[in-house]
Amino acid sequence: MALVAGSYEKFIWGFSLKTLTPLFSYPSHTAPIKCAAAAGPLAASGGADDAVHIYHLPSSSDAGSLVDHSAAVTSLSFFCSPSAPSIPRNLISGSDDGVVCIFDADPFVLLKTVKAHKKGGVADLAVHPSGRLALTVGRGDSSLVMVNLVRGRRSFSCRIEKEASVVKYGGENGDWFAMASDGTITVHNSEDARVLQELDCERKVLCIAPGESEILYTGGEDRHVTAWDTKSGKKAFSIQDAHKFRVKGLVSFKGSDSPKLIASASSDGVIRVWDINMASSTEKWTPLLETDTKSRLTCLAGTSFR
Repeated sequence: MALVAGSYEKFIWGFSLKTLTPLFSYPSHTAPIKCAAAAGPLAASGGADDAVHIYHLPSSSDAGSLVDHSAAVTSLSFFCSPSAPSIPRNLISGSDDGVVCIFDADPFVLLKTVKAHKKGGVADLAVHPSGRLALTVGRGDSSLVMVNLVRGRRSFSCRIEKEASVVKYGGENGDWFAMASDGTITVHNSEDARVLQELDCERKVLCIAPGESEILYTGGEDRHVTAWDTKSGKKAFSIQDAHKFRVKGLVSFKGSDSPKLIASASSDGVIRVWDINMASSTEKWTPLLETDTKSRLTCLAGTSFR
């Protein structure tokens, strides 16, 4: 299992999750890194230099770059088939000019380019577990867009009441999705987009990560890592003051063959790994592992690949 973090200083960091031992660290972009994704043995980063870089984690090597965007790359997501969860099939990327690119991941070839947002940029994207569609939220146009990944076209668009900065699918089969707008998270049914829950996080939410048993983790300007029960809309538990500065990235490790861990990264460069089993303990939360990159981290991604 591995973590990948990107920084404002253009560096990409790779860590083994077991010990947070660095696997690699180098300036892979010519401008700040804005997003990262990881799946199976691969990781990717997107930057303000309009480029996507690919990394092969087992060999800790740079596997090349994709230069198909004409604006800063703001969001990335791999798709792995449920029948082969450790083999990335596609990479989906979004950029500040509203474009979504669909790539084959073996080899990396551009399949389709979709103008998802006509009056704004892509703030974030989420790929449905089926791999057939993706949701994007726009920066500047306050819209939610559904992209048909099979046909490579925009299939649905609607304006939302408050501009969202983050979107993620949750549930075992992508039964719901969540959007973050400042300090509020709305949880929606995936079939008809109706609101299931509204979560008040008080401070601006910068990152979310779906966990097991309908749990959704949030992090942001409050410096906490909070677990929400999306069924009841109530807090399951909270790691108070998980960091000294705002939380910029979260990764939830789930599955029967994985330990129940959540990793968090803050803007001051600190990455911490937490044992979720401590939620049932009366002891004060202490990180299982910790490392300091001494960089201004902007994003965090992880993979359970062994």
